[in-house]
Amino acid sequence: MTGYRVVNLGILIEELGEDTVKDILSSFSCPLNPDVEGFLKRKAIDFAKQSWAQTHLVFASFKNQWVLVGYFALASKHITITSKFLYKQSKTLRKRISKFATYDSELKSYIMSAPLIAQLGKNYAENYNSLITGDELLEEACHKISRIQFDLGGKFAYLECEDKPKLLEFYSSNGFCEFDRRVLDKDETGLDGEYLVQMLKYIR
Repeated sequence: MTGYRVVNLGILIEELGEDTVKDILSSFSCPLNPDVEGFLKRKAIDFAKQSWAQTHLVFASFKNQWVLVGYFALASKHITITSKFLYKQSKTLRKRISKFATYDSELKSYIMSAPLIAQLGKNYAENYNSLITGDELLEEACHKISRIQFDLGGKFAYLECEDKPKLLEFYSSNGFCEFDRRVLDKDETGLDGEYLVQMLKYIR
């Protein structure tokens, strides 16, 4: 990928110090999704320290300096893919899933380890969001996953989003397909609806 710099939050803290990094994060604004903004400002550093999820900051060149235009957070998870879902998919996708997943006969489902794109958002401060498209930001996240899987193995990634037409259309147009729905936990507040749509993608 060219045109952007993707920096691991943990590495940035080691190089610049936590206070400086907090100043950088404080400039992030995402009025369209307060949860995305809140995670970066209040949770991302602790999540990185505890190795619960790793945040990656995306910078673009603007007026001869690098500015924060977006970020994504990745976490290692296991997902359950039902046989019912597989029956509706193409033969190629069924083969790919069966290759990287383990079948549980009791659940009649496949269990797979896959990176979760836990957060994804652009920075609307100073109109920096115009420096990167949503497609490009998601592509950066998928490219990072591809490089991780080059070392560790695997070919799938997934995400969870609210059941909103624009979101589903956006992710579908970028190669993700719905495979299940997850009921919200009690501490997951501020989201519309009672569940999140889970979407899966084969990473080439």
